[in-house]
Amino acid sequence: MIPLGCSAVQIASPWTPVSPPELPERNFQYCQVQYWDQRYKDAADSGPYEWFGDFASFRALLEPKLCPEDRILVLGCGNSALSYELFLGGFPRVTSVDYSPVVVAAMQARYVHVPSLHWETMDVQALDFPTDSFDVVLEKGTLDALLAGERDPWTVSPEGVHTADQVLSEVSRVLVPGGWFISMTSAAPHFRIRHYAQSRYGWSLKHTTYGSGFHFHFYVMHKGGELSVTQLALGAQILSPPSPPASPCFLQDSDNEDFLSAIHL
Repeated sequence: MIPLGCSAVQIASPWTPVSPPELPERNFQYCQVQYWDQRYKDAADSGPYEWFGDFASFRALLEPKLCPEDRILVLGCGNSALSYELFLGGFPRVTSVDYSPVVVAAMQARYVHVPSLHWETMDVQALDFPTDSFDVVLEKGTLDALLAGERDPWTVSPEGVHTADQVLSEVSRVLVPGGWFISMTSAAPHFRIRHYAQSRYGWSLKHTTYGSGFHFHFYVMHKGGELSVTQLALGAQILSPPSPPASPCFLQDSDNEDFLSAIHL
């Protein structure tokens, strides 16, 4: 059973059914490649594990931004079926990266019959691609995992701000002018827009939600667009975060993965 609030969605497949993942002892371990290597050690033989919904749950929002010839980059792919489902949906030019060599090897073996899908071991904070390499960049839960060590959603640590900035700077760099960056997350606008709304990235920003019951957040950034005055003001809060409310709720380590629905970074 998936815990209430957890974003994982199991997809029917010919592989071994998805079992509950081995959870880290502390949330900060979600930021460590050693944890993911251990978690994905049997990924070649197990079914996909989806964060924040499967392709069907946000397909109507995503497909209008895509063209069949687009070069698509998926950040922090894990063992999600998203890249393969994009291929099945008529978008074959997909490159997927993850910093766990274990899961990359598993995905290469699983989809060896689909030569247009490429899998690379890579750190999303230092992408090994030339500038202007992709028409679309997608991330689903990758930033959430990288920021999982943050304990106070109102005051992001300098390290957390730097991590997010490194990822977003790399996304902006590899996107072509006119390209799209799509981010799917549990983080609400008040907390996440301040990361995205930096003029140096050179994009506009829109937000909507998807999902039934629990709603996830779908952020769309268009390179070459402009941020609104309100968004720029939110972006400035990264440098001087707002004071927490009178009774702040500091995050505690969770015994299930619904922490990603609560962290709001």
